Amino acid sequence: MTAGTGRAPGAATARGEAAALLRRALGAERLLTAVPLAPLTTFRIGGPADLFYAAADAAELECAVRAGRRCGVPTFLLGVGANVLVGDRGFRGFVIHNRARATRVDRGRRLLWAESGAIVYPDLIETAVSNRLSGLEHYVGIPSTVGGALWQNLHFLSPPPERARTLFIEEVLAEAEVLTEEGERRTVGVDWFEFGYDDSILHHRDDVVLSATFRLAEADEAAMRGVMAANLEWRSHRHPPLDSEPSAGSIFQKIEGVGAGRLIEEAGLKGHRVGGAVVSPRHANIVVNAGGATAADVRAVIAHVQQVVERRTGHRLVVEISFVGEF
Repeated sequence: MTAGTGRAPGAATARGEAAALLRRALGAERLLTAVPLAPLTTFRIGGPADLFYAAADAAELECAVRAGRRCGVPTFLLGVGANVLVGDRGFRGFVIHNRARATRVDRGRRLLWAESGAIVYPDLIETAVSNRLSGLEHYVGIPSTVGGALWQNLHFLSPPPERARTLFIEEVLAEAEVLTEEGERRTVGVDWFEFGYDDSILHHRDDVVLSATFRLAEADEAAMRGVMAANLEWRSHRHPPLDSEPSAGSIFQKIEGVGAGRLIEEAGLKGHRVGGAVVSPRHANIVVNAGGATAADVRAVIAHVQQVVERRTGHRLVVEISFVGEF
């Protein structure tokens, strides 16, 4: 859920009026101002949000979204902060931090319900695996909330030698509760999402996921933990660690049969640096914050990579991450 952040005449006055309305709706002590967003993103980059609210459960999330819509203030829904680059000047509007993380298991029906702010790992996966329910363990190590997983149709390609096909989160989704852009709270099935590769209806409408239910299968806990350990080990060799090399994940969209990362690597761009932003020597389609990187640094690296690859191969790399706020 995002909206533009232009500096129209009277914008400061409008934001002041919106802040007053939001304080009445959400509580003066809960609505914060000038909150830095960098610590709340996996890139560790970005300026402050003018207005900020942390939703502790699905009911608070719904209330905050409705309040933001009534105020007409630019609004951005933030989860774990992966796949986004926040501008150095921050966000001129209202940021809702989704901290709705409750989970509930129905062992008899093999269903797992979770609020949309639940983190795929550990919240979702640990709950499933400890209850001997399989279908989510493959996504271990991928930073995402439940809402983010449905937004992008979270996917995973099994590492060699088991590699067979790409697994998608839609395969285990039973239903979800959403707040539509028209303000209707609905329970919807899988088909409603119109899932694609890195795509869903959520890219094209201002709907918000409040919770989701996953239909899983009975399995041996030790076997699932073996899968998790193997996948984490594979990722550790292929992806830079977020704790020491913050990133937003893959920067450019997949090019079928070619591979964006391969084109970047063949162009000799691994290690290319602007300020604190560096093309990862470990994964060419990832730009890391090597220390003190700004959003401007990252965008300069992105532009250079696009220019070099297009000049060399004719392929125009398309950015996959979202740009949020003022740059």
